[in-house]
Amino acid sequence: MASRRRLVACLLNVSEARRKDLVENVARAALYDAEGGKREETAVLNIFSDHDYNRSVITIVASVDSIRDAVLSACQKACALIDMRSHTGVHPCMGAVDLVPIYPLGEEVGVEECVQQALAVARGLTETVRGTSAFLFGWADSPQQRGLAQRRKEMGWFSKTPDLQALRPDVGPPPQKRYGLTGVGASPYVMNCNVTIDTQAIAIGHSVAAAIRGSAPGGLPGVQVLALPHEGAVEIACNVESVEGAPPGHPAGRPWPSFVLDGRPYCHAPAELITARVAELAARRGVGLKGTALVGFTPQECRGLAEQALSEGIGEFWKEQRRIRM
Repeated sequence: MASRRRLVACLLNVSEARRKDLVENVARAALYDAEGGKREETAVLNIFSDHDYNRSVITIVASVDSIRDAVLSACQKACALIDMRSHTGVHPCMGAVDLVPIYPLGEEVGVEECVQQALAVARGLTETVRGTSAFLFGWADSPQQRGLAQRRKEMGWFSKTPDLQALRPDVGPPPQKRYGLTGVGASPYVMNCNVTIDTQAIAIGHSVAAAIRGSAPGGLPGVQVLALPHEGAVEIACNVESVEGAPPGHPAGRPWPSFVLDGRPYCHAPAELITARVAELAARRGVGLKGTALVGFTPQECRGLAEQALSEGIGEFWKEQRRIRM
């Protein structure tokens, strides 16, 4: 039996969505080296861009030995093309490259390998693009291993006007306004699930978000939530973290997807459950649901599509995708 590929994913978040050609240039930078040669064992599965947020998520998959060069090249291109001094958008952000998370796509890749690749990207970016800086999160934040939400709060990411000069990044110099500050880390896969409710009342969105987030009594474990104005409605934007442990009981509804990393079990709340919970909470407030969008894929889908793209040699796989996730 052939051994499985040792794959990882990076859901690269860049602070641009309104210039499609620019975003696709960033994605292609992951696929080709400086001489135009195609990188081995690398593909871009998806580009999810949101005009109101002015933010794009680029799903890069590669072998663990190839991910550093692919992601670093995309980050370098983004920094060359995006100037945070002129950025506008309703989604919080701090950097031209706002987020660089490295996720293992199977038991074949260990936690420490992901940490080493994340650190290599952070160091590579700050060494090759003068003026860039990064904070670390998750497994890469040694020894504390603070989560992304905590690190963002510490760095002022949720503030509309963070004081960049007051920050002390983990890698690189104090942040500059042109590039801002980049979050780099490694963790179990984080899925993004956005549920839109049919209201313009942001206060209702905040109350729904407060009730569903994992830190709330009765909230969904691993779910981090923002309520944001979006296309004349309110979007409940959820980061769905994979949490360690066996899936909870499910007397009704779909079971929680699960997987194993370094011999430890992990699971995550399914998108259907998140949608149902948001719908229930919104209905109590007299508000209906408009729709749900999955930004990219579930961990299992990402692994399967990565295998397909790499087996077929399709680097620009996002062009092959015709599925609309609503």
